[in-house]
Amino acid sequence: MLSFEEKLKIVESFPELERKNVSLGRVNFHYNDSVFEKKIVVQHLHPNGNGFVFAGNLQNYDVDEKGFINIRDFSEAELRKIVKESIQSLSANSSLARENAIIGEGQEERWVNDEGHALLVVLEDEWWNVYSGLNLEAAFGSYDEAEDYLFEEGFRLQ
Repeated sequence: MLSFEEKLKIVESFPELERKNVSLGRVNFHYNDSVFEKKIVVQHLHPNGNGFVFAGNLQNYDVDEKGFINIRDFSEAELRKIVKESIQSLSANSSLARENAIIGEGQEERWVNDEGHALLVVLEDEWWNVYSGLNLEAAFGSYDEAEDYLFEEGFRLQ
């Protein structure tokens, strides 16, 4: 198991993270450029070696109810990997982050065409908006209108 100092040195090697000292000698690290309200990447890194990394937007990790994974027994390579992936998942450059930033709490569907291009259909304030990435492609007053448009453009519900 890595020591607190070793984990601290690894996490501090990510210049995009801001250190915040919290109670009981614990340390949090924030990613202030997050496109989500969630900014904490490393939470409660403790002098006993325990700590957590946010992995709520990542697949293949067993996270708690808040989206964090315990890093107590992580190797240096594992810790670097999860911190990097966590930052990327909160970044505007992440396709997942872009989609989640658009969708928020709205109802959404993903439509794809034969070339693999994807559009998101999101219900926002009684409008069915069609997004290509972060760009609003079209807006419709009803779902049927949005559906007709997507079929005409060669898209199908994924």
